[in-house]
Amino acid sequence: MPLGERGGWERSESRYCGVETDFSDDVPSLLSLNISTGGFDYVLAPLMDPSYRPSLVEGKGLETQVLPVSGSDLVLAPSQWSSHVVGKISSWIDLDSEDEVLRMDSETTLKQEIAWATHLSLQACLLPTPKGTSCANYARCVNQILQGLTTLQLWLRVPLVKSDGDSTNATSKGLTDSWELWDSFRLLCEHDSKLSVALDVMSTLPSETSLGRWMGESVRAAIISTDSFLTNARGYPCLSKRHQKLITGFFDHAVQVVVSGKPVHNLPKASDSNTEGTKRHPLRSYLDYVAYLFQKMEPLPEQERIELGYRDFLQAPLQPLMDNLEAQTYETFERDSTKYIQYQRAVAKALVDRVPDEKASELTTVLMVVGAGRGPLVRASLQAAEETNRKLKVYAVEKNPNAVVTLHNLVKLEGWEGIVTIISCDMRFWSATEKADILVSELLGSFGDNELSPECLDGAQRFLKPDGISIPSSYTSFIQPVTASKLYNDVKAHKDLAHFETPYVVKLHSVARLAPSQSVFTFTHPNFSTKANNQRYKKLSFNLPSDAGSALVHGFAGYFDSVLYKDVHLGIEPTTATPNMFSWFPIFFPLRKPVEVHPDSPLEVHFWRCFGSSKVWYEWSVSSPTPTPMHNTNGRSYWVGL
Repeated sequence: MPLGERGGWERSESRYCGVETDFSDDVPSLLSLNISTGGFDYVLAPLMDPSYRPSLVEGKGLETQVLPVSGSDLVLAPSQWSSHVVGKISSWIDLDSEDEVLRMDSETTLKQEIAWATHLSLQACLLPTPKGTSCANYARCVNQILQGLTTLQLWLRVPLVKSDGDSTNATSKGLTDSWELWDSFRLLCEHDSKLSVALDVMSTLPSETSLGRWMGESVRAAIISTDSFLTNARGYPCLSKRHQKLITGFFDHAVQVVVSGKPVHNLPKASDSNTEGTKRHPLRSYLDYVAYLFQKMEPLPEQERIELGYRDFLQAPLQPLMDNLEAQTYETFERDSTKYIQYQRAVAKALVDRVPDEKASELTTVLMVVGAGRGPLVRASLQAAEETNRKLKVYAVEKNPNAVVTLHNLVKLEGWEGIVTIISCDMRFWSATEKADILVSELLGSFGDNELSPECLDGAQRFLKPDGISIPSSYTSFIQPVTASKLYNDVKAHKDLAHFETPYVVKLHSVARLAPSQSVFTFTHPNFSTKANNQRYKKLSFNLPSDAGSALVHGFAGYFDSVLYKDVHLGIEPTTATPNMFSWFPIFFPLRKPVEVHPDSPLEVHFWRCFGSSKVWYEWSVSSPTPTPMHNTNGRSYWVGL
């Protein structure tokens, strides 16, 4: 029974909750107890008798030997195996043991159990935690298995620990940061997308910044032991505030909770039985608490629900100068009322600064909307004029002949014939009959200048008066390093260089932002300098917080912030982002080879904005702590056409 069906979380994988069980050769009864009676959605159950060792049965008629599995595949329907059982690989296996017999037994058993799980059409299997700090042979064997899997996912069990120099929350094996164990294992397995992590959530948690790293990793399950629960005033299990925050964060990232262990709370006798008279599942109160946490999450806002399908979905950036936008694209952008309210505020302030109150009735301001599209900026500008009682003459310049048809119809419909003149032309090549007081444009991309706003406005500013105003007046791009395992795997799936050298527009969700963003390139308009040059280079240095632990950088998230006019701004940089605006998702610059970064060594990255006769492109690379190849040299994989 899923944890809840409300608030926009209905489709989330995290609404399913599992329970870890011991080995049983009566799987139907195991499911009946834990699912029908207990209310859990699936069991995390061993597939093989834990006493089984291949070396003990060798030479005893292997051809007639039957594996001591948990039961025939016929005891459940295939759909039940698939939806209600996650296989738990024998926890005794140790593929990096010094004992050769144990090592060989472990490899044989692992492969036998995975083969059985595949035969049963299970969706996932839980791999035991590596026994020591070295896990090379274990990873080699798992990597061999991964090459042959099609649908089965493997979850590596990893304890959620990171000590801060002392050993209070490190494990007895000397493990001080379990992320490093996971990182070495997945790198040995070539970052395979079928390998994920299941975190054992302990009673003590690492720091907030350390936990944040996991939000960018492929975490599939959070296994919470009953020992990690506290007791509330009524004697029922509950979690600490920090645990609650972690679990709700996991819910938001489609991570499933698995309850593990024996009941450690002596509950009131009245809760021993259900209303039907059947004995309550001993772990039911823990499930009820997890369900309570799920159900009290804030409902997703309407816009978030609309954008759910875009989460971590890679999209190529628009080429609005080279291509004409379609009606559907225009419509999406036009729905963003917040953006046009900001533009209207900026135009209103510019009009008031341009024309004093005493001359409002006699002076007419010439305003040009360059890249008018289907007219939303024309409308915002006219509303600003009405609001400020200023007279306005508008030129709407648009190169897309299809959008010009819509503009003509809009002017007729609104009765703007005497105010708005439509120019069907590329702003860079139009010869204006008069100079403008105000130049308004919405040419910004997710990275500010990535849709060629500088080139377009440099071409258009020749018909702006020397003291004229450009809206926007400036814009700055920002980047920050991120862990983004899903995005990296999605790029890697294309198996070519070009996709690793392409920046993508993406609604970032399953990412860990590793350091505050820093500014990259700034452009100011109008720019009447005779030495104007839109080529740029910036070197940036990022430092991870000291308590974060190491992290893997898969690429860089890019944003912009723009000053429309004076104190009116518009942007998506996380710390200053304009609320309730959805016209822009961030941009993602991938790295061909992820870079591991430690808190004591800065991450140095270089970004270039280059241009040629017919295109503009970005190049980027990391120089420290580990140099990466130069990305997108000469715009060989990605460029924006002029």
